[in-house]
Amino acid sequence: MNTPLAERMRPQTLDDYAGQTHLIGPGKPLRRAIEQGLLPSMIFWGPPGVGKTTLANIISHMLKRPFYTLSAINSGIKDVREVIEKAQSQHFFGQNKPVMFIDEIHRFSKSQQDSLLGAVEKGTVTLIGATTENPSFEVIPALLSRCQVFVLEHLTKTELKNLLAQAIKKDELLKHKKIELKETEFLLRVSGGDARKLLNALEIVVNAAESDDIIITDEMAKESLTNNIAMYDKGGELHYDIISAFIKSIRGSDPNAAVYWLARMIDGGEDIKFIARRLLILASEDIGNANPTALVIANNCFQAVNVIGYPEGRIILSQCATYLATSPKSNASYEAINMAMQLVKEKPNMPVPLHLRNAPTKLMKDLNYGKDYKYAHAYEQNFTEQEFLPDEISGTKIYNPSNNPRENELRAFLKNLWKNKYGY
Repeated sequence: MNTPLAERMRPQTLDDYAGQTHLIGPGKPLRRAIEQGLLPSMIFWGPPGVGKTTLANIISHMLKRPFYTLSAINSGIKDVREVIEKAQSQHFFGQNKPVMFIDEIHRFSKSQQDSLLGAVEKGTVTLIGATTENPSFEVIPALLSRCQVFVLEHLTKTELKNLLAQAIKKDELLKHKKIELKETEFLLRVSGGDARKLLNALEIVVNAAESDDIIITDEMAKESLTNNIAMYDKGGELHYDIISAFIKSIRGSDPNAAVYWLARMIDGGEDIKFIARRLLILASEDIGNANPTALVIANNCFQAVNVIGYPEGRIILSQCATYLATSPKSNASYEAINMAMQLVKEKPNMPVPLHLRNAPTKLMKDLNYGKDYKYAHAYEQNFTEQEFLPDEISGTKIYNPSNNPRENELRAFLKNLWKNKYGY
């Protein structure tokens, strides 16, 4: 039997499905929609191996609907139209509305996505798209507005361990072997929360054993997977490892490593927009105000590679990657928004100070909305000290400039204005 373990263990019902309890647990939104038969067109957004395709199959089976699968990699407008025509004829003969599942829908061009609009809007088909990319960027607004987006999450450590146990207990091939999972840390670590990757790794480890009496340890798993790395990465499993190495090399100010990992992605056929988008995020998250021009360069890179494409786009990506790698680094803005979000979570709905409130009506003015607000431009240096935070967290320093020339200037500027209030 050549069918991979991950495929043999693919669940057939929601009760067998691992993870995503926030969506399909009892009383949760997607489960209610399925049970009521009121299924909207939707997009499943999440990392590889969390069950997007499996969930689509289960939904179609539960609702007894025809199920058509298209891959955005090798399907075109002609294939989309053929499915829509079949759906229209099935509707004519009174059959249930078909489900059209499009894997990697983010790879569909604008014209391909446009070809779906009419059928989705009229309800000829129920579209389920799967993507590892943010649909806000990759799905055209007209189609996105007609779909409900469900975010699928990495499986937890407990869920992954349960998958391993179930595979050993129930799989037609593995259950005839005597397998003991003495240690699972290495298997879990290399899976990265990807169920498919985890099960395929388990199968490699089991197949590498010399007998049917197998005790799996971290050392054994490491040795087996290292010796079979080509098989392990057959489906492009290193995708996220390589982008991680790329980003960490730039963050670590190593342009040599950054360009190497960039070349690996280019050689592997990585989506040029995927790379450029990661550079754009990094320019703000890891460089920020240490060099504000980095964000401008990264944004221009993103726009340029969309126009130029491969192969010349590699030059623009290389310029941007080396520029970002050699820029001073700061995550102060990133840390600031994280701290601010935590404050909001811990102390929700703190009142806006009266002098900062909007006062469009006489009643609001009578209630002192906006009273005592000082218009900064009316004062020397366009500044006068007043309170801008809610009273409960007055004086809290949220933005803490990092130690680099540009942000040292910002710190000095803020200290001159605020004196000792924020501890600059």
